[in-house]
Amino acid sequence: MSRVQLALNVTDLAVSIEFYSRLFATEPAKVRPGYANFAVADPPLKLVLIERAAGRGAGPAGALNHLGVEVETPEAVVRSATRLSDQGVQTEVVASTNCCFALQDKVWVDDPDLVPWEVYTVLADTGGSAMAGATGRAEGTGAEGTAPPPSHCC
Repeated sequence: MSRVQLALNVTDLAVSIEFYSRLFATEPAKVRPGYANFAVADPPLKLVLIERAAGRGAGPAGALNHLGVEVETPEAVVRSATRLSDQGVQTEVVASTNCCFALQDKVWVDDPDLVPWEVYTVLADTGGSAMAGATGRAEGTGAEGTAPPPSHCC
Protein backbone atom coordinates (compact mmCIF):
# COMPACT_ATOMS: atom_id res chain seq x y z
CA MET A 1 0.00 0.00 0.00
CA SER A 2 1.27 3.46 -0.90
CA ARG A 3 0.13 6.50 1.05
CA VAL A 4 0.88 10.21 1.08
CA GLN A 5 3.10 11.53 3.87
CA LEU A 6 2.67 14.94 5.45
CA ALA A 7 5.45 16.08 7.80
CA LEU A 8 4.59 19.03 10.01
CA ASN A 9 6.70 21.18 12.31
CA VAL A 10 4.90 21.53 15.67
CA THR A 11 5.65 23.69 18.71
CA ASP A 12 4.49 21.21 21.37
CA LEU A 13 4.70 17.52 20.49
CA ALA A 14 2.51 16.24 23.35
CA VAL A 15 -0.32 18.68 22.60
CA SER A 16 -0.08 17.92 18.87
CA ILE A 17 -0.15 14.15 19.48
CA GLU A 18 -3.32 14.62 21.54
CA PHE A 19 -4.95 16.74 18.82
CA TYR A 20 -4.06 14.48 15.87
CA SER A 21 -5.02 11.35 17.83
CA ARG A 22 -8.49 12.86 18.21
CA LEU A 23 -8.66 14.18 14.65
CA PHE A 24 -7.79 10.84 13.03
CA ALA A 25 -9.15 8.56 15.81
CA THR A 26 -5.84 6.72 16.10
CA GLU A 27 -2.81 6.68 18.33
CA PRO A 28 0.71 7.34 16.99
CA ALA A 29 2.58 4.41 15.48
CA LYS A 30 5.92 5.75 16.78
CA VAL A 31 6.86 8.35 19.40
CA ARG A 32 10.44 9.39 20.09
CA PRO A 33 11.94 12.56 21.60
CA GLY A 34 10.83 15.44 19.36
CA TYR A 35 9.17 13.09 16.87
CA ALA A 36 5.95 11.16 16.31
CA ASN A 37 4.30 9.50 13.35
CA PHE A 38 0.81 8.20 12.69
CA ALA A 39 -0.17 5.49 10.20
CA VAL A 40 -3.69 6.70 9.48
CA ALA A 41 -5.92 4.14 7.75
CA ASP A 42 -8.72 6.46 6.64
CA PRO A 43 -7.71 8.56 4.82
CA PRO A 44 -4.51 6.64 3.96
CA LEU A 45 -1.90 9.02 5.38
CA LYS A 46 1.48 8.92 7.08
CA LEU A 47 1.39 11.96 9.38
CA VAL A 48 4.77 12.95 10.85
CA LEU A 49 5.15 15.51 13.64
CA ILE A 50 8.55 17.11 14.22
CA GLU A 51 8.88 19.31 17.29
CA ARG A 52 10.45 22.69 16.43
CA ALA A 53 9.39 24.98 19.25
CA ALA A 54 11.78 27.77 18.26
CA GLY A 55 11.76 27.25 14.50
CA ARG A 56 8.07 27.25 13.68
CA GLY A 57 6.17 30.43 12.95
CA ALA A 58 2.63 31.15 14.15
CA GLY A 59 -0.28 29.58 12.31
CA PRO A 60 0.46 27.88 9.01
CA ALA A 61 3.72 29.81 8.45
CA GLY A 62 6.52 27.35 8.95
CA ALA A 63 4.20 24.39 9.55
CA LEU A 64 5.19 22.34 6.50
CA ASN A 65 8.41 20.38 6.92
CA HIS A 66 8.17 18.26 3.75
CA LEU A 67 5.86 15.93 1.84
CA GLY A 68 6.31 12.37 0.78
CA VAL A 69 4.91 9.16 -0.60
CA GLU A 70 5.61 6.01 1.39
CA VAL A 71 5.94 2.92 -0.80
CA GLU A 72 6.31 -0.72 0.17
CA THR A 73 9.66 -1.74 -1.33
CA PRO A 74 13.11 -0.45 -2.27
CA GLU A 75 12.30 -1.46 -5.85
CA ALA A 76 9.34 0.93 -5.83
CA VAL A 77 11.70 3.74 -4.77
CA VAL A 78 14.06 2.86 -7.66
CA ARG A 79 11.14 2.77 -10.12
CA SER A 80 10.02 6.21 -8.94
CA ALA A 81 13.53 7.63 -9.19
CA THR A 82 13.94 6.25 -12.72
CA ARG A 83 10.52 7.49 -13.85
CA LEU A 84 11.11 10.99 -12.47
CA SER A 85 14.63 11.22 -13.87
CA ASP A 86 13.43 10.00 -17.28
CA GLN A 87 10.86 12.82 -17.22
CA GLY A 88 13.57 15.42 -16.59
CA VAL A 89 13.01 15.90 -12.86
CA GLN A 90 16.18 16.49 -10.82
CA THR A 91 16.40 13.60 -8.35
CA GLU A 92 18.59 12.69 -5.43
CA VAL A 93 18.62 9.04 -4.38
CA VAL A 94 19.59 8.32 -0.77
CA ALA A 95 20.03 4.65 0.12
CA SER A 96 20.10 3.08 3.57
CA THR A 97 19.87 6.35 5.48
CA ASN A 98 19.02 6.53 9.17
CA CYS A 99 16.20 9.03 9.25
CA CYS A 100 13.29 9.62 11.61
CA PHE A 101 14.18 6.60 13.70
CA ALA A 102 14.13 4.24 10.71
CA LEU A 103 16.51 2.90 8.09
CA GLN A 104 15.16 4.11 4.73
CA ASP A 105 15.76 4.15 1.00
CA LYS A 106 14.42 7.28 -0.69
CA VAL A 107 14.51 9.65 -3.61
CA TRP A 108 14.16 13.42 -3.09
CA VAL A 109 12.74 15.94 -5.56
CA ASP A 110 11.76 19.60 -5.21
CA ASP A 111 8.59 21.01 -6.74
CA PRO A 112 8.83 24.24 -8.79
CA ASP A 113 8.46 26.31 -5.60
CA LEU A 114 11.17 24.25 -3.86
CA VAL A 115 8.82 22.23 -1.67
CA PRO A 116 10.74 19.03 -0.87
CA TRP A 117 9.08 15.69 -1.66
CA GLU A 118 10.41 12.23 -0.93
CA VAL A 119 9.40 8.80 -2.19
CA TYR A 120 10.63 6.38 0.45
CA THR A 121 10.40 2.95 2.01
CA VAL A 122 11.20 1.93 5.57
CA LEU A 123 13.72 -0.90 5.69
CA ALA A 124 13.88 -1.27 9.49
CA ASP A 125 13.05 0.55 12.68
CA THR A 126 16.07 2.05 14.50
CA GLY A 127 16.75 3.71 17.82
CA GLY A 128 18.44 6.80 16.36
CA SER A 129 17.73 9.51 13.86
CA ALA A 130 19.76 11.64 11.49
CA MET A 131 17.10 14.31 11.96
CA ALA A 132 18.91 16.74 14.23
CA GLY A 133 21.03 19.05 12.10
CA ALA A 134 20.83 16.88 9.01
CA THR A 135 18.71 17.28 5.93
CA GLY A 136 18.12 13.66 5.06
CA ARG A 137 19.81 14.50 1.76
CA ALA A 138 23.45 14.75 0.87
CA GLU A 139 24.82 17.80 2.65
CA GLY A 140 24.37 21.07 0.80
CA THR A 141 22.11 19.73 -1.89
CA GLY A 142 18.71 20.60 -3.20
CA ALA A 143 17.51 20.81 -6.76
CA GLU A 144 20.20 22.11 -9.06
CA GLY A 145 20.90 25.77 -8.32
CA THR A 146 18.89 25.87 -5.11
CA ALA A 147 19.77 26.19 -1.44
CA PRO A 148 19.65 23.10 0.73
CA PRO A 149 16.20 22.20 2.01
CA PRO A 150 15.16 22.84 5.59
CA SER A 151 16.20 20.29 8.17
CA HIS A 152 14.00 17.24 7.58
CA CYS A 153 14.29 13.60 6.81
CA CYS A 154 11.18 11.53 7.33
